[in-house]
Amino acid sequence: MQDALFSVAAIIAGYLFGSLSFAVIISRMMGLSDPRSYGSGNPGATNVLRSGNKAAAILTLLFDALKGYVPVVLVHHYGPAYGMEEGTAALVGLAAFIGHLWPVFFRFQGGKGVATAAGVLLAINPWLGLATLLTWIIIAYFFRYSSLASLSAAVFAPFYQMLIWGVGPELIAIVLMSLLLIWRHEANIRKLMAGTESKLGQKAAGAAPAGAGAGKAKGKAHAHSHNKPHSK
Repeated sequence: MQDALFSVAAIIAGYLFGSLSFAVIISRMMGLSDPRSYGSGNPGATNVLRSGNKAAAILTLLFDALKGYVPVVLVHHYGPAYGMEEGTAALVGLAAFIGHLWPVFFRFQGGKGVATAAGVLLAINPWLGLATLLTWIIIAYFFRYSSLASLSAAVFAPFYQMLIWGVGPELIAIVLMSLLLIWRHEANIRKLMAGTESKLGQKAAGAAPAGAGAGKAKGKAHAHSHNKPHSK
């Protein structure tokens, strides 16, 4: 009974950690617009990149991956002493992934979970994570579509696990993450089919730094006041 309580507590902690939307947090810290307000509206690294700020996008990618990686590694390291096995570690990773999709701290408006899923896979099995990441890189390099690369990686990840490392308790978490990731890309799939999907690095309209719009408007008003004839 006590072991079950420890497992439940770890799963809840994984979800809460996953609920930290680093795309929003980092954008606020760096004075950028909320990533939910431009581009795809997705609080993730790819959409942050559309702001034109590469540093913000890299930091978002890193921290989104870490919030999937760290909880699983902690369970692997400390969990056995509290009765937690591989299956629990995978469920904690799944919880962190779900936290990213539906973050309790950000009105349940989350991202698609690509970087977080990659972090979970790297923690569950580093070779599986690297194989999945390599799939993403190859598709992204040749086609320049982040969404297509993510969908391809999501499809291949469960098959890599089954064909190379076999069926285990972690496979359930991997399959669920893949299905949720594909579902979250529904709009991207429609855009890909219509040929309207944005390519990697394409800057989005409305991605100006926070407050820039107000400053621009103020500048226009100031210029207008100078150009206006003075009354006699």
